[in-house]
Amino acid sequence: MDNTTAKVSCFARAYHFENNKTHIFADSMAKTILGDDFDQIAESMMKGISFFLPGFEGTKEEGLRLIVDKQLSSSVLGRSAYCERKLLDEITTGCGQYIIFASGYDTFSLRNENAAVQVYELDLPDILDDKKKRLDNAGLKTAAKYVPCDLADKSWVEKLLEKGFNTSEQSYGSLLGISYYLEKDEWKKLIRLVSGIMPADSAICFDFPSTDESKETKVNKTLASGAGEQMKAQYSFAEMEALLSECGFKVAEHLGSEDMTEQYFADYNRNSSEHPMAAPVGVEYVFAVQGENIRWRN
Repeated sequence: MDNTTAKVSCFARAYHFENNKTHIFADSMAKTILGDDFDQIAESMMKGISFFLPGFEGTKEEGLRLIVDKQLSSSVLGRSAYCERKLLDEITTGCGQYIIFASGYDTFSLRNENAAVQVYELDLPDILDDKKKRLDNAGLKTAAKYVPCDLADKSWVEKLLEKGFNTSEQSYGSLLGISYYLEKDEWKKLIRLVSGIMPADSAICFDFPSTDESKETKVNKTLASGAGEQMKAQYSFAEMEALLSECGFKVAEHLGSEDMTEQYFADYNRNSSEHPMAAPVGVEYVFAVQGENIRWRN
């Protein structure tokens, strides 16, 4: 399995960390995980400048910077920063379990310094096997518990429980980048299953494609299709809020492009005015809490 989408997301985080002093999201381990693939992906992107940037005139390196900043990084960096900031907030309220759905080459477990938080990473067996090999090659160890599974098959719940997940302990779930690739009924089934294993006051965080589509999201659709991962759904916020409510979650925070840019990109833009970035139009972000009587988070 090629794992193209997961690798490109990791590349975007690695490139951003390596090429900036101020970070939207600082992933210090992404390049280590990628190894030789970092240079290979960079070369492939530079060969595709005419697709990403029709009419571009400049060096390959300048073109690569524009591709990464304008087409690849903004969504990946913004959602990662949002998710992990919310995770830190949740830990202060008693969260002891962090579930990363479709974890890909996520590196939180390598950067995490809080041993009290147990990390569970769920993804396809091929991806997790490849990740293990990369960690071994880099001489790295992780305390995360890997759960090989297909999220389209509800047996992932049993597999997670077998790894020691405690259904009575406050938990936090990352479902970044998943809603794009599931039909609406499949997404709802997944959220319902997540709700079923999390106790009251647990939370989830995710991004979703809205009905307001931008040039960047159209390009990302093309990339996903080329990697064999067709984007299947778009939502209005009202539709997503209703879906969550049916599954036992209440929206505690919802951010659109402007709010995300203001809250998570501002420091970077102040210090990197020559390479400004903004959260993509057409992607929205939700933090939702389990239970009817939730504590409101800000």
